[in-house]
Amino acid sequence: MDSFDHVVIGGGSAGCVVASRLVAAGRSVLLLEAGPPDNTPFIHIPATFVRVIGTRRSWMYRTEPEPAAGGRVLTIPQGRTLGGGSSLNAMIYIRGQAQDYDGWRDLGCPGWGYDDVLPVFRRSEGNERFSDGFHGSGGPLKVSDLRHRHPLSLAFLRAAQEAGLPYNDDFNGARQDGIGFYQTTTFGGRRGSTAATFLKAVRGSDRLTVRTGCDVTGLILENGAAAGVRYRAPDGSGHEARVREEVVLSAGAVASPKLLLLSGIGPGGELARHGIPVRRDLPGVGENFQDHIAASVYGVTDRPISLLGHDRGLKAARHGLQYLLTRTGLLTSNVVESGGFIDTAGAGRPDIQLHVTPALVGDADRKSMGRHGLSINPCILRPAARGRVSLRSADPAAPPVLAANTLGTAEDLATLVRGLKLARRILRAPSFRALGITELAPAAAEEACDEALEAYARSAAKTVYHPAGTCRMGRDGMAVVDPALRVIGVPRLRVADASIMPTLVSGNTNAPCVMIGERCADFLLGAADPLAL
Repeated sequence: MDSFDHVVIGGGSAGCVVASRLVAAGRSVLLLEAGPPDNTPFIHIPATFVRVIGTRRSWMYRTEPEPAAGGRVLTIPQGRTLGGGSSLNAMIYIRGQAQDYDGWRDLGCPGWGYDDVLPVFRRSEGNERFSDGFHGSGGPLKVSDLRHRHPLSLAFLRAAQEAGLPYNDDFNGARQDGIGFYQTTTFGGRRGSTAATFLKAVRGSDRLTVRTGCDVTGLILENGAAAGVRYRAPDGSGHEARVREEVVLSAGAVASPKLLLLSGIGPGGELARHGIPVRRDLPGVGENFQDHIAASVYGVTDRPISLLGHDRGLKAARHGLQYLLTRTGLLTSNVVESGGFIDTAGAGRPDIQLHVTPALVGDADRKSMGRHGLSINPCILRPAARGRVSLRSADPAAPPVLAANTLGTAEDLATLVRGLKLARRILRAPSFRALGITELAPAAAEEACDEALEAYARSAAKTVYHPAGTCRMGRDGMAVVDPALRVIGVPRLRVADASIMPTLVSGNTNAPCVMIGERCADFLLGAADPLAL
């Protein structure tokens, strides 16, 4: 039977960070990843990430029918390869707002305020342009400016300024509000996933064992403490791995609570319904599900100026040759090049994020519309609705029950409607009119009543693929992990991924997950216990 100092379950954004830091510190680590290796060029060429979504390198989680979203079933793609979400996301480097982390601290998570996490962000970051009190330049997570800027992305920046929004050159600096180009986790024209950065740095170490295609089926608990894991190898054979120190669960906000439940850690009533012996009654496991929700505003034009058709024929060949020879051009783009953060409620901090794509994009399960144009996607930054992840059965292969509660509060619907109004106003600015762009949806007419926009929001709402919160950090009765990321009442077990977020951060979640991985490694290597601060 194999034994290691640590087993890390999930080789994603946080898991690769934890494994890398532990190995570099002299610990032996088994890293188990359910998906295949990240050895396809579609991962590493920035603009081709859409070709990975929906393949065997992604989980395609599906919600239950969502009552407040027209009874539709929404799809939530997540990474299923080394690097996890950092291997198939749009590479946008965003940390969120200082108030997010101060809010965590005030909710009972000492040591997680903005002043506590900022040094960790800076330590991780290898920014090619910034090196100041907000940014680091020597860390393994490479952050760079875009090598390619699409004309429609530039037009958006002009149009948004014409609509009265300020330009912001650094969304991770002194202030988040404004519009601009996103920095991305790329380097040298390639994606900089946590597998290609953190994990690659220690791949040659004999202290690291990486096994892909391995589905973890349960935790081994002895005397109430984590002692190892059970997993199924690619050939279907069952195996166990034991730990001398601790197990780290980094399987994401859907799979991490699922694995805890399968192991008898969770709400006692639910476990009993599935015939699973209760090892630790933790009512918060699977609760507190949150995700960023968006709805697209579409602008169309008769001019051939969007990305339509650039992935086929001679155009695709030309882009491929330029990329291979010079590492420049369209294929270095993250596609979602521009956007911004706007306070639409007058509350003093942005509540809407805009993601702009120079194409008419649908969703993971909705195809492109076959016309030239662009999509402005307002996204609710801090949803009020809470959903739940639970078991469908005691079979590890069964998909979980995911009741996301999309747009489940009047507050969320109102926020999204404000975002739609803002995006529609930008779409009518002079810089877009000069390109012949007119609105396709929600409505061609300039005036649209709130009721019509609410109906559109419910029919078009989609996830931004940022599930979080289902193993919430805290110190109350619904907390799953404490501020040192230890599962409450289960020694030698920690969780490190987006599931530990008490509230969803105001922006893309990859950089915060890297920070969470860094902090977990710090705790395992003897950093001060936040509860002792």
